[in-house]
Amino acid sequence: MNSRNTFAALAASLLAAGILGLAGCAAVSAHLPWRHKAPPPPEVSTALTVATPEGVAVPWPQFWLRNDVVLDLSGVAGTGAAVVAPRAGLAWPVRVALRVTPGSVGAIDVRGAQRWLVPVPAAGAATVDLELPAGVYQATTREITVHWGPAAEPPAP
Repeated sequence: MNSRNTFAALAASLLAAGILGLAGCAAVSAHLPWRHKAPPPPEVSTALTVATPEGVAVPWPQFWLRNDVVLDLSGVAGTGAAVVAPRAGLAWPVRVALRVTPGSVGAIDVRGAQRWLVPVPAAGAATVDLELPAGVYQATTREITVHWGPAAEPPAP
């Protein structure tokens, strides 16, 4: 009987030491040199101006993602339109992308130097970035118009 009590006490001691050791490792691991740092938040951009077709400014978030300026349209739904232009004194960014939420709108119609009509995925948990093709805007393009609406019918100009 004495050996059983000794074995139980030893097992309980080892279990407690293991649990405390794992808890200590989790607290110390944040300070180890090979731990990966969290990625920095995206850099806010002010390269583009966004307004309604009537000229009222629209406060869409925009940020840099590598050399893309991403316009965050994840909050739009139904139908609507906006006019996007480079800020006064600046040229168009190298690339522009539109961030949308799947299922919020059916299609996006972008008109600039060329027209680009793209369906928005109907389902998905995460937002999707749709990069504008190179011909949609050029250095001489003054503005582009973005329309969104149901997929069954293209958004009206």
